[in-house]
Amino acid sequence: MISKLLIANRGEIACRIIRTAHDLGIATVAVYSDADAKALHVRSADQSVHIGPSPAAESYLVGEKIIAAARQTGADAIHPGYGFLSENAGFAQAVIDAGLIWVGPKPSSIEAMGLKDAAKKLMRAAGVPVTPGYEGNDQSPERLEKEADAIGYPVLIKAVAGGGGKGMRKVDAPGFFAEALQSCKREASSSFSNDEVLLEKWITSPRHIEVQVFGDSHGEVVHLFERDCSLQRRHQKVIEEAPAPGMDEATRQEICSAAVRAAKAVDYEGAGTIEFIADASEGLRADRIFFMEMNTRLQVEHPVTEEITGVDLVEWQLRVASGEPIPCKQDELSINGHAIEARLYAEDPAKGFLPSTGRLDHFDIPDEGRIESGVEEGGEISPFYDPMIAKLISWGDVRDDAIDELLDIVENVEVFPVRTNAAFLARLLDMDEFRNAELDTGLIERKGDALTASDASMAVALAGVSWRAEEFESARAGGNRAISPTGLFGFRLNADPAPARFVMQIDGNAVEASMSPLPGHKDWDISIDGMRHFDEVDYLPTTYGPHAEDESDGTILVFDKGKAHQVSFARERGTGAANAHDGAIIAPMPGKVIAVDVAEGNSVTTGQRLLVLEAMKMEHALTAPFDGIVTRLSASEGAQVQVESLLAVVEAGAAED
Repeated sequence: MISKLLIANRGEIACRIIRTAHDLGIATVAVYSDADAKALHVRSADQSVHIGPSPAAESYLVGEKIIAAARQTGADAIHPGYGFLSENAGFAQAVIDAGLIWVGPKPSSIEAMGLKDAAKKLMRAAGVPVTPGYEGNDQSPERLEKEADAIGYPVLIKAVAGGGGKGMRKVDAPGFFAEALQSCKREASSSFSNDEVLLEKWITSPRHIEVQVFGDSHGEVVHLFERDCSLQRRHQKVIEEAPAPGMDEATRQEICSAAVRAAKAVDYEGAGTIEFIADASEGLRADRIFFMEMNTRLQVEHPVTEEITGVDLVEWQLRVASGEPIPCKQDELSINGHAIEARLYAEDPAKGFLPSTGRLDHFDIPDEGRIESGVEEGGEISPFYDPMIAKLISWGDVRDDAIDELLDIVENVEVFPVRTNAAFLARLLDMDEFRNAELDTGLIERKGDALTASDASMAVALAGVSWRAEEFESARAGGNRAISPTGLFGFRLNADPAPARFVMQIDGNAVEASMSPLPGHKDWDISIDGMRHFDEVDYLPTTYGPHAEDESDGTILVFDKGKAHQVSFARERGTGAANAHDGAIIAPMPGKVIAVDVAEGNSVTTGQRLLVLEAMKMEHALTAPFDGIVTRLSASEGAQVQVESLLAVVEAGAAED
């Protein structure tokens, strides 16, 4: 058995490998770049070695530095994880040549499956069904266009060395082929230094089905059943599950047997995945499932297979790399229940899924299910690497149970100020199409805006009012505390029962709220933007506040179904004034003064309009908090003012004669 293992990776997969290695009594070595000096995987390993600057091309992708780190620490094996050098046959061979154990397939197997065109020819010869297409050596535009016409549109152009969704173009009609081919070749050349392409028939109702395979050095290959990875965005997997919904036993046997034949055709050792594309227009059928490619490594989504089989695939990798046979025979493996994985990314769906980097000041994921992460609260999401925060995995006796558990996990993710796709994932999981297993790889694209909407719900506004009411009741100025009220009514406020009106900004959008005492008792009538609200929601989101360094700003965080909202308050202003106690009229938000109705020295009465502020495309009338005199007027019509600017002061009393 391996005695000391170097993990040539970072983040959650490095932490995952370290955990199993420690369970087996294997010492571990982490490698890290400048950006990862304080990362969780570094602190989790027994030893660590710095391998260079933050860019991966100068650290994690430099094989010589990784092999040198193994020699320096006395490691006898290297596990590549996934990504980086995991499918680099040259690096695998260099590890072996250095006298180290390579925890992965033979370099020859990696090479055989590395180019999609060669792999398809090999699979066809092995009796594995392959999508109709063209993988020829003639790469002239004329020949490619002729082959596309013969296949029939729509067709898919794919870079032969591609991966991760790059170097792929769908072409719907002949007139668009030449331009799409040029674009695909440019991207392929830039990303893979190889502009050769192949053509495939475009499947109109495609589902992405893949089979986990495992081989050893004794000639044995088994499968661990299939996964469905059809929910994708721009060819990147978002949600994966096992087994594939709608898969009957006969079709499962056919596709899994084909996967085993594929692995044996390249003398495969270790963990690998055979990926298929299925035409699901008439359900899953063996004669409509075609080989796409093989990933010669551990997959991101391997936990769902582990959950339904009870197998630790990393343990299998380490045992097989040490020369042991596969721990289980095929007839000892079976499916138990259903598992689903969602990839939690640091990205902003409302802004085209742009990566969101920075410090995780608030980071809380529920303890339910299985969580695979490489970060902690206070850690950093670096701009140099993939922005995955965690993998969230659920298991249930049946698929609906697994969906419900994962939805509950995702909706209760709390991350700030880094943005995440948690709310996007929650909407996906709760879609009728997903629950009914009406899946295909274009589903996310078709749903579009409905999945990425960023508007705050009424529950967020009510949570803000609830916080304010609790603040009135407790007469406390803040401090970090969490409140999860069960409803808005039943507030027993000890404060003055006069109507309270204030402006909230929710994610920068102004909302006017008021709380008025109901006749005869101290319950409150709530209005938001002039509309009354009683128990219109059956829950209130979790609320934290104040979160800012300057706690006087009254800003709180409201987490609603996976999304963080910032809610800030102007000072209380009674019936419209900024502060009903000292008469200071304060700007509740940045805006423009569009009307001034009084002058210094004027007498005013309670509720009289003093001026009007235009902000967020809304007009906000600021009124006198009590009878008195305007002793100061700082605002002038047309002036731009900042939040909390002093606009006027009203002092109690009557004007002198």
